[in-house]
Amino acid sequence: MLAASDQRLVDLGYKPEFRREMSLFGVLGISFCAIGILTGMSAAFQTGLFAGGPLGLFWGWNICSLFMFLIALSLAEICSSYPTLGGLYFWVCKMKPDLPILGFCTGWIYSIAMVFTGTSGNLSVALYIASMAEVGQGRSMTRVEIVAIAWAVNIFSGIINTVGTKAIGRMSSFNVWWTLGGTFVLVITLLVKAPVKNSASFVFTDFQNFTGWDNRGFVVLLGFLQAIYTLEGCETAAQVAEEAKRAEFLAPLAVVGSIAGSWLIGLAYMLALLFSVQSIPSVQATTYAIPIAQLFYDAVGPSLAIMCLFVVTLAQVMATITAFTASSRLFYALARDNAFPAKEKYMALNRFQAPYWGVWTSVVVGCIISCAYIGSAIAFNAILSSAAISVMLGYLQPIIIRVFWPDSLSERGPFNLGQWSWPINLAGFLFSTFICVLFILPAAYPVNVLNMNYSIVAVGGVLVIVAVNWVTWGRFSFVGPVQTIASEKS
Repeated sequence: MLAASDQRLVDLGYKPEFRREMSLFGVLGISFCAIGILTGMSAAFQTGLFAGGPLGLFWGWNICSLFMFLIALSLAEICSSYPTLGGLYFWVCKMKPDLPILGFCTGWIYSIAMVFTGTSGNLSVALYIASMAEVGQGRSMTRVEIVAIAWAVNIFSGIINTVGTKAIGRMSSFNVWWTLGGTFVLVITLLVKAPVKNSASFVFTDFQNFTGWDNRGFVVLLGFLQAIYTLEGCETAAQVAEEAKRAEFLAPLAVVGSIAGSWLIGLAYMLALLFSVQSIPSVQATTYAIPIAQLFYDAVGPSLAIMCLFVVTLAQVMATITAFTASSRLFYALARDNAFPAKEKYMALNRFQAPYWGVWTSVVVGCIISCAYIGSAIAFNAILSSAAISVMLGYLQPIIIRVFWPDSLSERGPFNLGQWSWPINLAGFLFSTFICVLFILPAAYPVNVLNMNYSIVAVGGVLVIVAVNWVTWGRFSFVGPVQTIASEKS
C-alpha cells in the first residue's frame, strides 16, 4: 500500500520517482536556505541604506515581511492541495487547465528566476571572497577574477546538487543551525565591538538619500528591494515536495514557517547592523567589492570583519546551492509535461536521484550571466533586481487565479485559510503587482548609462524568450500536466 503522500501524487497523475527522505526540518531548511536571511540582507543592505537609510530599512523590512507572510499563506494553501515538485507552475496548470499558456509561462519565468537567484548568489559569494582578500591582504581583485570565482562557485553548486537528495537535505538542515548560530554571533559581535553605538532615534527615524531623487516617500520605496530580495524563496519547499514525508503537511508548514522565522531573525540582524554602523558615507564610498564589508570593518576591525564575512559567505554558498536545486526540479517538472525540450534528458535521474541535466543547465546559464559583471559592476544590482522581479512574477500567476477565479482551487488540502483566503490573496496580488512595477523604475537621478536600472532589459528579455518559446514550440507540444501513471486507489 502506498504512503499517503505517494498516493496523493498518484491521484494527481504522477508516478512517485523520488525517495521521500526529507523531514520537516529538512524541508524547512530548504526554504531557509533559499531565503538566506544573512546572505540576502548582507548582499543588498546598501540598497536600503542609500535609499531611505535606517528609517527605510527598519520600516520597509517590517512592511515587506508582513506582505510576504500573506503571500506565503496564499502559496501554502495551494501547496497543501498540490504537493508536487512543479510548485507554482503545476498549481497554475491545475487551477486553470483551460489556459495552458498561463502554466507554460509561469514555469518558464519561475525557472529562469531561480537561475537568476542562484547566479546572483554565486556572484555574491565571489564578492564576499574578494572583500575578505582586500580586508585581510589589502589586495583588490579585478572584475575578471571575481567572475572566475563566481564560475567556480557555480560549478561547485552543480557538483553538490548532482550528489542528490540526501546531501541537499542534510545541508539544508545544517543551514538552519548555521543561520541561527551565525546571526547570534554577528549580532553579539557587532553590538559588543562597535566603538560607537547609534541611538534609537537614529535607528528608527534617520533618513538617508544617495539616489538623487527628491521625493522622500519614493526614495524609501526604492529601498524595499533589500527586503524583497532577502525574503523571496519560501516557496522553494514545494520544489522538494515529492522528496518529503507527509508533503501535504510539511511543505506548506515550511513555506509559512520560513517567512515567519526569517522576519524575526532578519529583524534582529538588521537592528544590530543599524546600531553598529559607524558612518553611512564611509559605506557609500567604500572600495571593497561589497559595501557590507566596509560596515563590518568600521564596526569590528579587520580580523572580526573577516570572520563576519566568512559566516555570511558560507550561508550564501548553501543558499545558492538551493536555488539550483529548485531550478533543476523545475526543469524536470516542465520536461515531464512536455513544456521543456529534450524531455528524456531532463527527466533522467542519476544514481543519487538528481535530475543532473537540469542542474548543469543552471550552472552553464549562471556562468554566462555572471560574465555581465566583467563589463560593469552595475550589472550586479541589475541581476539582483531581475531575480527579485522574476520571482514576484512567478508568485503573481497562481495568486491572480485565486483572486479572479476563487473557485479554481477545487481540492482543499489540510492547510486551509477558509474565509480569509480571498482577502489574503487580494493583498498578495496588489503588493506583488506594486513591487514588479517599482523595481523596474530608475533607482537614481539623473538617469544615465552608468546608473540606469537595467533590470527592465533583463526582465524584458526573459518575457521575450518565454513568448517566443510559446509561439514557436510550446503551443504545439504543451496542453497541461501529463499523467505518468493511471490514478488508482491502492
